[in-house]
Amino acid sequence: MGNSYVSSGWIDMHVHAFPAFEPYGDEIDEIGVKQGVATIVDAGSCGADRITELAESGRRAATRLLAFLNISHIGLQRIDELSDMEWINRARVLLAVSKHPEFIVGLKARISRSVVKESGIEPLHIAVRLSEETGLPLMVHIGSGPPDIREVLPLLRRRDIITHYLNGKSNNLFDRAGQPLEVLQEAALRGVHLDVGHGTASFSFAVAEAAKRSGIRPDTVSSDIYRGNRLNGPVFSLANVLNKFLALGYSLEETVGWVTERAADWLGRPELGEIRTGGEANLTLFRVKDQTVELVDSEGSRRECRQTIEAMGVFVDGRFIECEIRPEAGH
Repeated sequence: MGNSYVSSGWIDMHVHAFPAFEPYGDEIDEIGVKQGVATIVDAGSCGADRITELAESGRRAATRLLAFLNISHIGLQRIDELSDMEWINRARVLLAVSKHPEFIVGLKARISRSVVKESGIEPLHIAVRLSEETGLPLMVHIGSGPPDIREVLPLLRRRDIITHYLNGKSNNLFDRAGQPLEVLQEAALRGVHLDVGHGTASFSFAVAEAAKRSGIRPDTVSSDIYRGNRLNGPVFSLANVLNKFLALGYSLEETVGWVTERAADWLGRPELGEIRTGGEANLTLFRVKDQTVELVDSEGSRRECRQTIEAMGVFVDGRFIECEIRPEAGH
């Protein structure tokens, strides 16, 4: 059966939990409590047009839901949501932030070629100005260029998040020799937060191994999970993503820390990363099994893991919810 553990409730800093949007959507509890995750943070599924719907659905769910607001008011209604600058509306962003101050934790800008198209780097300049005006940090998605990654990172500041930092695309943060680019090293020194955001196409074992050799560790591990990559891989669950970090040689304590106290600290809600006598029960129960499994990254590369984390259940709002354990392809 393996050794059983209790931690503070797991936090997934990058999910897509607005099921109305395809392909990037899923039901809140399917990627939350049913997978042992007490708190999920939707990473910009909704802009100002539909953020209220997302907030209302979160109030009905067992999983605690927070969100980054997409700077494009249409959100992921389209997957090129920053290709038309008219979709970035300052007044709508400010109104949405003022209406949902406890729900919105930051702003989201997806800065890669398929999203911005001919808009280039300009949406990120606008995002930085909106961040300064609202006082909210940015989460910035990186991927294929243009814009070149060397244009993107210098604009990010302390507490801004770069997500997908271990992607294996040609526009990634490591050179051909596996060395971190200077802009990455500089960003890390000034406190830019490094988030995994595994997703369908944004996690490479080879890049993650290069990062580990260079001492460029994650600040948080997140899944970028939605219906397609939950059911068909390569994500499946947050636990499955954590197993990849065990396979990379990180300790269990460090790996679980990235989805508990480290995430809670960034959110400014340290109580979510603590277990305190007399405190509200916010717990994830999991076990670690000694078994050899094969794990697959976003590029089809495989690595063996000799220990696996399996979520068993969560305590949220005074009740225990047992996880739905499913066999995961790619093991």
